[in-house]
Amino acid sequence: MDESQLAVLSPIIDKVSAFRRKSSKAATRKLADRPLEFAEDRFYKSEKKIFVPQLQSEGRDFIMCGIFPGDILTIAPHFDIPTCESFPFSLLSSRLHLVWIATVCGKLETRYRYSNTLGWNTFPVPTLTEQNKTDLTRCAEDILLAREQYFPATIADMYDPERMDKEFPLVREAHERNDEVLERIYIGRRFKNDTERLEKLFELYTKMTAPKSS
Repeated sequence: MDESQLAVLSPIIDKVSAFRRKSSKAATRKLADRPLEFAEDRFYKSEKKIFVPQLQSEGRDFIMCGIFPGDILTIAPHFDIPTCESFPFSLLSSRLHLVWIATVCGKLETRYRYSNTLGWNTFPVPTLTEQNKTDLTRCAEDILLAREQYFPATIADMYDPERMDKEFPLVREAHERNDEVLERIYIGRRFKNDTERLEKLFELYTKMTAPKSS
């Protein structure tokens, strides 16, 4: 850090130090002399990270996930999934997953509020073969490639329900293919509607959480 940067940050650094000295926690008070350091280092590096937004408008048809390099830091309250594979992006980006999230997770006003424990950890997924994973990986890549076709449009632009079909049809088509592939893994065909999707998901969830016989 050069002198000009230090001059700009000095007031903030002093406030951090003073705040830590007043803390009721001894561990925090010890960090008062090191105000430039985070109290906790929770950063982890992986091959890639799937970004999952915590909040999303209820008007969108899909959760607007992304794939980032593994050295990117995700800031709370959002989530990321460290992975070396892309097929989880396909699951997260599906209509099935959005319907599940809308049902089992909380909300902020009317917006969907994603929960990793309530939504991702409970999401029922059939046992996937290696071919299934390969097919879903291709679907994930197709969604990302379709988004790139419309650069510099933003994700918010592309997933605007009033603009998606007319202005960004390749993104819609990629999602439709993704849903086609994934739903055939579940029941051998496309689901008729969201009610049928939920019925199947809760059927699988019931089996997943049933006590195992000894």
